[in-house]
Amino acid sequence: MHPPALHVAAAAIFNRRGEVLLALRPAHAHQGGLWEFPGGKIESGEQVQAALARELHEELGITVAQARPLIRVRHAYPDKQVLLDVWRVNEFTGEPHPREGQRLEWVAVADLANKQYPAANLPIVTAVTLPSLYLITDEPLHGTAAFLATLERCLRGGARLIQLRAKNLVANNYRLLAQQGLALCRHYGAQLLLNDTSSLVEELDAGGVHLSSAQLMHLNTRPLDKTKWVAASCHNLQELEHAQRIGVDFAVVAPVLPTQSHPGAASLGWEQFRALAEQAIIPVYALGGMGPEHLMTAYRHGAQGVALISRVWNAPEPERILMQFETRKGDE
Repeated sequence: MHPPALHVAAAAIFNRRGEVLLALRPAHAHQGGLWEFPGGKIESGEQVQAALARELHEELGITVAQARPLIRVRHAYPDKQVLLDVWRVNEFTGEPHPREGQRLEWVAVADLANKQYPAANLPIVTAVTLPSLYLITDEPLHGTAAFLATLERCLRGGARLIQLRAKNLVANNYRLLAQQGLALCRHYGAQLLLNDTSSLVEELDAGGVHLSSAQLMHLNTRPLDKTKWVAASCHNLQELEHAQRIGVDFAVVAPVLPTQSHPGAASLGWEQFRALAEQAIIPVYALGGMGPEHLMTAYRHGAQGVALISRVWNAPEPERILMQFETRKGDE
């Protein structure tokens, strides 16, 4: 029988420049000489937020002013099991300093992947890097020009992670639309994932691939290297576990709530979504009936954030809906 996992409260602490604070583990410690997100053991009977506040004050001399859940990571090392309860700290008072003699460093989000971490910290890097909103396009029913105009309005509204979902297009038309969409996304500094083949992703140098659940279950290995995003749609634990097994970066779990497009379809509900998120070791987005008003609920149930399609894409003013996320998300 395995001993219970060591329950740890950890923090992705952001400063006003958008940098993240890392601490170097002492050479003599477990996983010594590697970078980690600050935090420490949760004492028996202690609430996670209370433990986080205590540990960050003891280690860094700061007081947490605003934080929200980011990701929970379970990991089994050869000599111990850990459960990392990770929160995103957006506001704090005091100046972080090494009260326990540890080395500290503020690191730009884009540079986080260049550091060496304990294995349990790797999903945290992914969660810190990903935004709270994953925008999925609808079909280009009104022509390419109208589609690209809507895409640009979404980019102006702040969308930075987008999936090009246009399953009704033949291959050549999809490729052309992807090329035009990529040009727009690059102009705004956004990532475009293709709901297509990994070979097209590499040909066009897109941001990554989004796998349908059927595509996912036919793969035995990750289809792209780590310079590209690999995402997958999952509807149950079997699919989610397979996604993790082949090295998918993040998943979209759906449908969480009833949707207008599928009014009679069964939905998971928030508690079933939480149960799936609890088993995940990768970030998961909630999809299905989502809007800005669901973002905090999604955080509380273990989500990276929310994925949206028609709520934004078919809106008269999609940028207005996207801007609501800026006032609600409390993370970037």
